[in-house]
Amino acid sequence: MQRIAIIADTHIPSRESALPEWVVDELERADHTIHAGDFDSRQASDRIAALANRNLTAVRGNTDPPTIDAPRAATLEIGGVTFAVTHGAGSPTGWQQRVIETARAETAVAEPVAVAGHTHEVVDTTVDGIRLLNPGSATGAAPVDRATMYVATVEDGELTVELQSE
Repeated sequence: MQRIAIIADTHIPSRESALPEWVVDELERADHTIHAGDFDSRQASDRIAALANRNLTAVRGNTDPPTIDAPRAATLEIGGVTFAVTHGAGSPTGWQQRVIETARAETAVAEPVAVAGHTHEVVDTTVDGIRLLNPGSATGAAPVDRATMYVATVEDGELTVELQSE
């Protein structure tokens, strides 16, 4: 069984000063971490990479500086589940469709799990056969009022996702 921490929109230091300790604990426990963009600083990116013990798949968000060396989209396969990761930047209108289109463009798998951030709103839905996850903001950065993330497990090709919050 693989344990995956899924986070996004940490916005450190522009909106929040640090990761909540419970998020730090989850990142340290995970076998792999996915960050769907908007670290907000190189220091935040480096800290999360260290907590993830370098088992990190990350993408650039719209507030990330050029010093963060991450692609706009990434894919990974864990235990028979393919994840397509993007930030989902742009207008809130059409966000789901943009994320789904990116997931389809990034992988040849018929039904990848699309992971995105940007809106800070928690999402776990299926669109056109593709499961779409947005873990919200791992620091509770505005406009939301609480920190959230997903902890996923993959076993024998089966994905289970649980929302964690403070």
